[in-house]
Amino acid sequence: MPDGFSELKTRMLPAGTPVYRFNQGLPERVTMKDPAVNVMTDLRRTKAITVAPHTPIDGALQKMINAEVRLLVVTNAAGEVVGVISARDILGEKPVSYISRERVARSEIQVSHVMTPREQIDALDMEDVYRSRVGDIVATLRERGRQHTLVLDNDDRIDGPVVRGIFSLTQIGSQLGVEIHSNGRVQSFAEVEALLNAG
Repeated sequence: MPDGFSELKTRMLPAGTPVYRFNQGLPERVTMKDPAVNVMTDLRRTKAITVAPHTPIDGALQKMINAEVRLLVVTNAAGEVVGVISARDILGEKPVSYISRERVARSEIQVSHVMTPREQIDALDMEDVYRSRVGDIVATLRERGRQHTLVLDNDDRIDGPVVRGIFSLTQIGSQLGVEIHSNGRVQSFAEVEALLNAG
């Protein structure tokens, strides 16, 4: 080519070629005694998936499906956290109760109607997370009956804390190799043994 550029060689795409899966550098497998940061979604490494409060809940659910997550952070126009919404919030009893109470169609329900508001969100401190193990996070989520929890950290660019990370019981279970429910149960005796052996 006259401008010094050259054409790159191409090749056929082999059958069965998967798309690269981003994993934030987290280990594929952990034990209950491993550092808690090994199972935290670190928002310094991956983009936070957020949603506006006025979004219809089915739009929020579709966003979760597309992003392969089960929790969205709800933010206002200024980017401030006003709540969180989980797949359970959308697929569980909250929409049914709202429809019954407000006499509206499901399509009229917005994220703000069924989300957990900021005032009801418990968050962990990053300094505590650095000193914790995976089992500590599982115990915390189990005791609080939660599937997720946020992690706060200090940021020199602003005055006050920022959401630095997210713990997901589903993600932790996947890395442990078992399915853990928010009540702390696992699905079978074999999974109980696997969980104990992982610890």
